[in-house]
Amino acid sequence: MAPNPQAEELNGIITAVNPVILSLLSAKGKAIFFPQKGILGQTADAKGKAINATIGIALEEDGSPMRLASIACEIPAIDPKDAFPYAPSFGKPELRKRWKEMLAEKNPSLKGKCYSLPVVTHALTHALSMCGYLFINEGDELITPDLYWGNYNLCFKNAYGASFSMFPLFAGEGFNTSGLAEALKKGGSKKIVLLNFPNNPAGYTPTVKEYERIIAILLASAESGKHLVVLCDDAYFGLIYRRGIAEESLFAQLCDLHENLLAVKIDGATKEDYVWGLRVGFITYGIKGATPRLFEALEAKTAGAVRGSISNVSHLSQSLVLKAFTHPSYAKQKQEKYAILKKRCDAVISVLEHHPEYGECFTALPFNSGYFMCVALAEGIDSERVRQMLLKDYSTGVIALPGMLRLAFSACRTSDIPDLFENIYQACKSLKA
Repeated sequence: MAPNPQAEELNGIITAVNPVILSLLSAKGKAIFFPQKGILGQTADAKGKAINATIGIALEEDGSPMRLASIACEIPAIDPKDAFPYAPSFGKPELRKRWKEMLAEKNPSLKGKCYSLPVVTHALTHALSMCGYLFINEGDELITPDLYWGNYNLCFKNAYGASFSMFPLFAGEGFNTSGLAEALKKGGSKKIVLLNFPNNPAGYTPTVKEYERIIAILLASAESGKHLVVLCDDAYFGLIYRRGIAEESLFAQLCDLHENLLAVKIDGATKEDYVWGLRVGFITYGIKGATPRLFEALEAKTAGAVRGSISNVSHLSQSLVLKAFTHPSYAKQKQEKYAILKKRCDAVISVLEHHPEYGECFTALPFNSGYFMCVALAEGIDSERVRQMLLKDYSTGVIALPGMLRLAFSACRTSDIPDLFENIYQACKSLKA
């Protein structure tokens, strides 16, 4: 099948600025486009006309969106036009603009740098899937640490046929920078790297020095002629609980690092703003030497993929999130929730420090951020048997992983954290006996 002329036009824009990016796109990524003609184009032409019989929604006699009072009455603070009609496939323009501004506020290193306007996705899982669509061909290797979110398997392996090239997350008590460097040396010229900090499941974010080393490794790979797309999964961004830990996203340094490295920031309100069910995420691009037209082409391809999968993200969710960002108490409210999570992390650290006997049965992996931490079980203790015993005898739920347990301290009352670890210890002792 011949490529669509609109896709060819976007590919031409990309190639004219940086052909490396075209080499990073998958076959689907090269073929996708956002339709500016056809129904969408004709609908755009009719905007503002006295009679508009183009868009596929229903209107009241007064021209406002048609709606049921039983639903509208539940959201009185939101104007019906910001809740009931479709949102653009690119996302609500005001939200995209505000999120880009907030990226620079949260990552001071971004100020003055050139990066794309974020495209809105149906939260981070959808953003990850859209990156798979755009960049992964069947059999492509995805470089990632061996401790990763289990849903990556569905997002990349099952959906797009990626092959995972894993390296151990830790070397001693810190991030395994050497493992990343070795993984980048193997295979062909195209490299797809996925880094998730704070990490799920380990709850680890590299130190400032480790970040510097990671950036240097990625730069060296790009300088050697490799073509890299680095996916920065920033789902738990901002939840840093210890000093000396990198507080900015890797994207802040990668977005203008080298012409051979396309940085992709995957983030959203889900965890940062505690709105898991609203499903509002973002994809943002950065590469050295980019132009506004290049970013517009990447945004159009991303919006095309969004339109072809879910059409658009909930308008109501986007409006609610945007309303929160402009609330006078927004920053104060976020700080209050952060303080609660930090207190729980501190409680975990205190419990482990005051109970050296727990080392007989399990050892905590390094953690300093996010929602989670992991304990590696002593040899001979089966994680699934521990999980089942905790459910049956201790009314305690944990996640069993090979050789370890993942604990979401984010979901535990601070007062329950000592009992959580004591229950694990007693269950392990029973199974070890």
